[in-house]
Amino acid sequence: MKYLFLPFALFFTITSLAQNQLPTDYFSDPLDIPIILSGSFGELRSNHFHSGLDIKTQQKQGFPVFAPADGYVKRIKVAHYGYGKALYIQHPNGYTTVYAHLQRYANDIEKYVKEKQYAKESYEFEDFPKDTYLPVKKGEIIAYTGNSGSSGGPHLHFEIRDPGSRPMNPMLFGIEIPDTKVPLINSVFAYPVGDKAHVNKNSNRTKLRLIRQKDGNYKTEKISACGTIGFGVSAYDQQNGASNKNGVYRIKTTHNGTEKFDVLFEKFSFGETRYLNRFIDYGYFETNRSRVQKLFREENNPLSIIKQEDESGFITVEDGFSSDYTIEVTDYKGNAIKIVVPIEGEYEENPTPKDISETEHYVYANEGTSIKKGKFNIYIPSGSLYENVYLDIEASGDTLQFHEDVVPVHKNITISVDASNYNKEDLSKLFIARLSSRGTPYYNNTSRSGSKLTTRTRTFGTYTLATDTTPPKVRPVNFSDGKWVSKNKTLKIRIDDDLSGIANYRATVNGKYILTEYEHKTDVLTYDFDDGIVTDTENNLKLIVVDNVGNSTTFEATFFRK
Repeated sequence: MKYLFLPFALFFTITSLAQNQLPTDYFSDPLDIPIILSGSFGELRSNHFHSGLDIKTQQKQGFPVFAPADGYVKRIKVAHYGYGKALYIQHPNGYTTVYAHLQRYANDIEKYVKEKQYAKESYEFEDFPKDTYLPVKKGEIIAYTGNSGSSGGPHLHFEIRDPGSRPMNPMLFGIEIPDTKVPLINSVFAYPVGDKAHVNKNSNRTKLRLIRQKDGNYKTEKISACGTIGFGVSAYDQQNGASNKNGVYRIKTTHNGTEKFDVLFEKFSFGETRYLNRFIDYGYFETNRSRVQKLFREENNPLSIIKQEDESGFITVEDGFSSDYTIEVTDYKGNAIKIVVPIEGEYEENPTPKDISETEHYVYANEGTSIKKGKFNIYIPSGSLYENVYLDIEASGDTLQFHEDVVPVHKNITISVDASNYNKEDLSKLFIARLSSRGTPYYNNTSRSGSKLTTRTRTFGTYTLATDTTPPKVRPVNFSDGKWVSKNKTLKIRIDDDLSGIANYRATVNGKYILTEYEHKTDVLTYDFDDGIVTDTENNLKLIVVDNVGNSTTFEATFFRK
């Protein structure tokens, strides 16, 4: 197999050319069970596009993961959140495959990981082995499927990345997923742009009524419009054997036969993935929990998944002219559904004006802005917002009402608060919390400098000072103090903190560090006796757990083992 070099320009070339140059018979399936998806490539997720395939594992853990081609272990990362236990394999053809949410690694890889964790005395670690240290052969078991990290259930997250480390749709490489279902349409919206544009006598976003046709496609109600108009669609796809609402592969639009917009989910870079929040109607999602893809490019939207655009995807509707706007949504197998929007050009002198709530704080997207409210100081860097916007900001005592979460934030905003009215003892237990819609405080990573507390955020909402004086709780799960545990394969301990959250923990037996794996979804720490650290009959366990403001709990127990 020759090395495959993809120049940057290829990123924007037509699909058929790109597909013809890809090695479609190089990678085998990573699992030997039927490939059924719970998540597709490019799927719209919170703040990012999904970078791989989520393969169902029959609601079980422990299925062997096979190397789909020869290569070597390029990277290993173990974390409590995110990908959990992840493995990266470099292949001779320049591509990298990625496996995430693993239960454990296999053979020499597992041994290597344990050695590194014990040397660092930490469950979490990242390592880049030398290219000759952990070679793998095609078909070799490299790991076992699990549910680690920020996984919502047992599955394998599988990626293929190009030589530039950009994730690509694995289905382009011959991964076969049976699919005879057409995509499903939730809703279609029209977006008037500018002061004079309107749809159905309204200058605001307008939802269009969908009418199912006999052939399965849709028409919307005829709309009257004038000026510059954009459209948006909420759609998803389903493959055979699963009811999950996965992402679509392609969306193309035309206006009276002229191609206007083409979005293709084949490849993207991690540097652009957060621009998803500019691509979707973020405010609509936050209030209605449905992601509408805007079929037009606004300023500060550099997404490379947009392959074709005419007038940035907008159409111009003139008074007295009729036209048809068409949206075609397609899955990878070519199953397609169309929506036709009949348009009658009709000028309205006094349409319903745009809903704009003017405040004293008008923030420019391309300028840094400092705002002081009460005891709070806010700094919004240039590029934090995608467009100029009025922000509603109020402060009362220890609480900051910082707009509401209907405007997307791209870069971190800094919030600082003067807590000099607190005494030193109380100050050490303070943190900045974000309040949920029910008023529950959630820890936001907080730093202290004297009496000044600072946090960074990419979410608007309500922030307040909160105090945590309660240490974490620690309870044994499968053993008791002073008891024999000879039949146990593991020690399990539940740790939890109901306010600021667990920051770190450390366990020893007879003064020796033992590796404990923290599962945040169940609040359980697990030690595996197969590690071979515990060899004595009488053993003294000591566990120290610290929360995010420094409260700590020390748990000690004695157990016996033959």
